[in-house]
Parts: sequence; C-alpha cells; structure tokens
Amino acid sequence: MAENNLLSKLEGLHDKFESIAKQISDPEVISDMKKYVQLNKEYKELEPIVATGDKYKKLMSDYIGAKDILQNEKDEDLREMAKEEAAMIEEQLPKLEEEIKLLLIPADPQDSKNAIMEIRGGTGGDEAAIFAGDLFRMYAKYCERKGWKLEITSQSEGAVGGFKELICKVSGEKVYGTLKYESGVHRVQRVPQTETQGRVHTSAASVAVLPEADEFDIELNMGDIRKDTFCSSGPGGQSVNTTYSAIRLTHIPSGIVVQCQDEKSQLKNYDKALSELRTRLYNMEYEKYLNDISAKRKTMVSTGDRSAKIRTYNYPQSRVTDHRINYTMYNLPVFMDGAIQEVIDQLQIAENAERLKAAGE
Repeated sequence: MAENNLLSKLEGLHDKFESIAKQISDPEVISDMKKYVQLNKEYKELEPIVATGDKYKKLMSDYIGAKDILQNEKDEDLREMAKEEAAMIEEQLPKLEEEIKLLLIPADPQDSKNAIMEIRGGTGGDEAAIFAGDLFRMYAKYCERKGWKLEITSQSEGAVGGFKELICKVSGEKVYGTLKYESGVHRVQRVPQTETQGRVHTSAASVAVLPEADEFDIELNMGDIRKDTFCSSGPGGQSVNTTYSAIRLTHIPSGIVVQCQDEKSQLKNYDKALSELRTRLYNMEYEKYLNDISAKRKTMVSTGDRSAKIRTYNYPQSRVTDHRINYTMYNLPVFMDGAIQEVIDQLQIAENAERLKAAGE
C-alpha cells in the first residue's frame, strides 16, 4: 500500500481546496470575473479528489485502529471483530488507491466544456448523406438520454435525405469529455435505399467534436472579423429568402469562415456564429496539445486525428465494431437509437488504463 506517498499528496490537495474555498468568497475575487470563473473551475475539479481522499484517510485510520486492537487487545471477541474489519479494509484499499491515482492524473482541461459537433457525409454520395443523418439522430437520442441540450447551428441537406453537413452545439455536464471519443470516420455497411440489386455498399461519414471556447479562453479582435449577412435557406417559414438574418463571419488572419442561419433573429445568429468562430480559433491551439499527448501515448483513444476510421456499423450482421479497442456489439438497432454509453464506457476504461501507464513511466 502506497499510503504515505498518497496521503501527503492528498493533504496538499486538501489544503489547496480549502484555500480556493476561502478565495471564492472574497469580495475582491468575486469582482474579478475571470479569476472567479477560473477558481470555481479548480474548486469543482478538486471536489471529487478531496471527497475520495477523505474516504481513504478514514479507511486508513480504521485500519490502524483495527491493527492496534489485534496487537494489544486480550478480548477474543474484539480481536475477531478487528480481524474481520482489517481484512475488509485490506480488500477495499487497493481499489481506492487505484481510483485516487487516476484522479491525481491531470484530466484534459477541456473535458468539462460544452462541445461543437460536426457531422459530414463522406465517400458514398447520397448514401453517405443518409448515414450522416442517421448518426445525427443517434447523437440527438443520446443527448436526450443524458439530459443535454442540442442546438443546430447550420445544416446542408442531402438530395435524398440526411445531411451533407450538419453543425450543432451540445450543452450540459462534461459534454466534451464524453463526446470527444466520437471524433473520426464512421463507416457503414448496408444495402442503400438507392440500391436496386440488393447489394451491400460501404459508405462513410466523419464526425468532429470540438470543445467550445468561452469568452475567457481566447480574446478576439473584432477588427479582424468581417461580417456578411445573407438570406436564410431551408426550413423556416416566411422569413426564409426574405430577410437577411443569416450571418457569415470571416476571421481574416486565419481565413476561418463560420456561418449560422438557424435562428430567425440576425442577432441570435451572430452570437452563435461568434461562439463557433471563437471555438475554431481556440481549437487550432488545442490540436497542438492533442498531437503532443497522442505522440506520448501511442494507444490513446481520443486524439486529434479526425481522419482515422474509428467504427464500423454493419447492418446485415447487426454489428457495431469500435476499431480502437477491438470492441464489438451485436445490437445495432438499439445502438443507433442512442444507446451508445456502453462503448463510451469501454473507451474511457481503455484511456484511463493508458493514462495510468503513462503516469507510471
């Protein structure tokens, strides 16, 4: 048991937690919104570590007490109870130590953020667009199960259904830390609706999940942004093609272009587009971070490589295979109805094992 080393680390974190709690209630800190937001974030990140640490310290104290009874107590009934308690604690401690070691490894600082999700039809023409639509429905159902809010920012519909491209924002608790595993190429094998001979075709769609940047993450120079307005297209009633409510923003230094036409209000579209632009600029730096850690952890499952084939959906066999962890399920209809948590859990387990291995090297 590595209690001495762990206890000293936990004591240090507990002191830091108490210090942050005091700072948060300081009127001077409250008046500095940037610092207040940062300290609140640190406080929430430390909370589970401190709670688990308190549980660990109590177990250690109970264990020492039980051992003391075994060494010094003459009463056989008390000795037997202490022996049982010590055995139970000895079984619990290693699991708790592993949990603490994992909590002590710095998490991706973006995990708690909301996410911008892009779904694009890839190779396969009309069938790829239909599959992109199926993926969007799958994620929408999953978000519903999680109690997350999903808002479409922009969409380009396919000729026979689905989407050539769809961009949406997902808001909720630890959204990016959960959905980041979905970035990559998704491949489908099935008989397309457009196929008359009944042959199985292979098509693909790509998914990119970006952590949403907040206003404190990146400072935008509004002089670097060109704003264009244009008429909305697609569903939307009378305002479509009659009012200039759609917004296109171009960040001149980087060449990044974003647009939003989902809302009837130009102001709301502008706010959404600005948020997406901020996120895309922030992610240019975040990509460097991802590439750095993926170079260190060769088997890491959530990396910046969004061109990698990550999953195959085989309809004739009702099979879903995640290629990063060689994990296969045979419940495709249920999976496509939003029941994707099992695979995400397995991906998180695999990544946690990788993080522990990297920390031990």
